[in-house]
Parts: sequence; structure tokens; C-alpha cells
Amino acid sequence: MRTAVATTSKRESLAQPLAGTAGPFREMLAAIRRSSSASLGLGLVALLVIIAICAPLIAPYDPVKPDFMAIDKAPSAQHLLGTDQLGRDILSRVIYGARLSLILGIGSVLLGAATGIPMGLLAGYRGGWIDDVCMRVVDILLAFRLLLLSIAIVAFLGSSLLNVVIAIGVSLFATFTRLTRGEVLSAKGIDYVEAAEATGATSPRIMFRHILPNIAGPILVYATLRLGTAILAEASLSFLGLGASPPTPTWGLMVKEGLGEIRTAWWTTATPGFAIMLTVLAFNLLGDGLRDALDPRLARRKASRALRSEAATNASSGDRSQDG
Repeated sequence: MRTAVATTSKRESLAQPLAGTAGPFREMLAAIRRSSSASLGLGLVALLVIIAICAPLIAPYDPVKPDFMAIDKAPSAQHLLGTDQLGRDILSRVIYGARLSLILGIGSVLLGAATGIPMGLLAGYRGGWIDDVCMRVVDILLAFRLLLLSIAIVAFLGSSLLNVVIAIGVSLFATFTRLTRGEVLSAKGIDYVEAAEATGATSPRIMFRHILPNIAGPILVYATLRLGTAILAEASLSFLGLGASPPTPTWGLMVKEGLGEIRTAWWTTATPGFAIMLTVLAFNLLGDGLRDALDPRLARRKASRALRSEAATNASSGDRSQDG
């Protein structure tokens, strides 16, 4: 009888982490709906994705074809956002720039996650000399700022869009590794991991089947926030001449090209700069909403603050009624 009860208890303990992950998308959408800022971020990201996918259909002009009869035209009915120093339509270039920014940003984050998450899992779960070696490599990479390290890598590899993705991905590798390692250290002492080890499960199975799904929330939030950082880093590299080469329509390159005539044709710089700001803001808002949905500790802290605020309000109301 005791064996049956123990078996039932063990099954329940094994089911607890999985129950917490049931319907994760439903929970995330519910949390995003409750937050106006997260809903705004999701809407902006969805709009950006639609624009990037439908760029050939909605762009009114060819983004790279010059028109020397329409140089530096101010915004008008014919060119809604004006033209640049070669007569190219700014709106069309911004639309196509959204496609490149998304591709490069997502590619960089995926590269950083694909290399950093397995490394963090291995370092956190195995420990020992493997953990020491991995963390020393991470410490060396983290000694440099993301943009500085990206500049050094692109300068070494050469200027191209692929090298930009590699440079930003390598820069993000260290932070993904450290984040994953910390989450693994917190999770590997929980009952369901010990139960999997007791059943003779292999280390790769434990890491990828049991630990990774239960630490995916913080990693997803971090990846969402880092998308904005990666897009901003790509724009910075293009602005410095280390990214895409002309006439490729990227936002950073558009800012650089319009900088020399910012007083006479401000729209050539302001429009792509506003697009960069809006995109980074959208991903940050969405990341904050996902964090609220996937971090129960944050939800508990917010609930505790709300209860304390309500109690203070009730106490002050009671004091005023007694004085009256």
C-alpha cells in the first residue's frame, strides 16, 4: 500500500512542472490582453511582420531605382515620405528595410540561442571543469560591449549581411549561455530532475526533455527583448559602414546617407530613425508582457504590492472616517 502511495505521489510530483506549462500560449495571450503596453507591442510587431512579408505588394516604388527628376522631394501625395538624394522613394526603402531588419535580427538571435542554450545546459548540468571552461569563455566575451565586439568581428570577417548576423549572434552567445546556465542550476535540484536521474535517463534526455521545457519561459522573454537589441546593433553597423553596402535598403544605411543633408532634407534621416525606434520599442513592450505572463515570481510581487496598496488605502479611509 505504501509503495502504491509513493508511486502516486511521485507521479504527481513529476506532473507538476508539466501542468505549469499546459497551454502556455493561452496564458501568454491572456497576460498580453491584460496589459495595454504588451498589446500595443504585439500589434506593432504583427504589423511589422505583415509589412515585411508583403513588401513587394505594398511598396509604391522600386527601393533601389534612382529618379534624378525627384531628388530630395519633400513628403507629398506622390511620395508620402519624400525622396532621398538619388530620388528614391523613402517609404519604399523603409518598407523593404523592415524585411532586412527582421531577417537579420531574428537570424542573429537564433544563432545566439542555438549556440548559447546547449552550452548553458551542458555547463549548468554537468558542472565541474566543463562549467569552468564555459564560464571563462563567457566572461571573456562579456568583457566587451555587444556593439564593440560586433564591430571587431565584422572588421575581421569583412562587411556583408551574413557576417553581420554572425557577429551579433556571437555577441549574444555569451548572454544566452549565462542565462541558461543560471536557470539550469535552479532547476536541476527539483524533484522531477532527480526522479529522471533515478530512472536511469541519459544526460541529454534530462537536459533537453525535462529541464529545457521548464526553463523555456525566461529564455523566450530574453530572446524577445534581444530582438530589439539585435536590430539596433545591425542598424549601428550599417551606419558605420560595416553592414549592408549601397544601394541595399537598410535603416542604418539610410540614416547614414541622409545625415549630410539633415537640415535641408530632414525626412531622409528622421523616417528610418523613427522606424528603428518604433521597432525596438515594440519588441521591448512585447518582451515585458511575456515576462509578466511567464514569471510567477513577478506576478506574486505585483499582487503583494497591490494588496499592500489596498490595505494602506483602506487604513487611510478608516482614519478619515474616525476623524469625521
